[in-house]
Amino acid sequence: MTRAAGKPLVSSDPSVQSGAEWYEQPHCADDADDPDLAPPPLTPGQAFDALYAYCAPTLVQQTYLLTGQHRLAREAVEQAFQLAWQRWPEVAVDRDPAGWVRAAAHEYALSPWHCLRPRPRRRGPQPADPTGRALLDALLELPPPYRRTLLLYDGVGLDLPDTAAETEASTPAAAGRLLYARATVTARLPEPVAPDDLHRLLAELPAGIDPGPVKPIVLRARADLRARRWTHTALVFTIVLLTTTALSLRTAPDHYEPPVPQGTPIRDLPPRAAPGPLSKTEQKLRAKLRSEAAAGPERVHPEAR
Repeated sequence: MTRAAGKPLVSSDPSVQSGAEWYEQPHCADDADDPDLAPPPLTPGQAFDALYAYCAPTLVQQTYLLTGQHRLAREAVEQAFQLAWQRWPEVAVDRDPAGWVRAAAHEYALSPWHCLRPRPRRRGPQPADPTGRALLDALLELPPPYRRTLLLYDGVGLDLPDTAAETEASTPAAAGRLLYARATVTARLPEPVAPDDLHRLLAELPAGIDPGPVKPIVLRARADLRARRWTHTALVFTIVLLTTTALSLRTAPDHYEPPVPQGTPIRDLPPRAAPGPLSKTEQKLRAKLRSEAAAGPERVHPEAR
């Protein structure tokens, strides 16, 4: 982990900094004058692959120092590069594309939602020397903002204003976090270490961390697949919302209907009497009706007598 991790992937040519995409610029000003010697511009895919090869291994090592988990470090870097590919027109013209991806990876690695995930039974590769193990343990015990500030300043090599800007803090706050983190970490080490030696120790700490076999073309394919899924999800949600709105407009009343008033009892009316028992004549009639056929020609053609 060296200062190169924070070096911008842009040219010092003023024409490059005027807003054109950095991967479309020639590599040499002398070659730019001669169209026959100028190399062909890189495609967005080639520029993304070059950015991944440039800073992916270093980013995995940095993220491992923030989390202490190899798997989470690789996942954070992969997510950051997928996000960079989805926003590639913005990342390509950024002043520091590597810093853009680094900030995205650090934000994902330090997300508080990871505390809900099950902790791995085994930690990542541990340093061989006692000083390295003590440094890693002390680093992981720091609060995330202090840990990130120490890593950016003493590990990556950013200056204090850039460290404060990347951690979204003021410069005095970043300086206070840095002093506290340095004092806490150096007090936990088995031997006295000067603050200036922290850069060397932090650089040697994650030397054995492997970024993994993921290729840039795989990350680009995953990013495109995720973008299509989000597009389809948004389209389905929009269709459902429009259908629900149209159905509500169709079934909703279009005029005011006053409520039916409650009935008012009428006075001075005799109560309704219940039917009493049948008389003999009514009983004979009922028996006759029940004995007659309910269907058949007798019902259609009555007898003439």
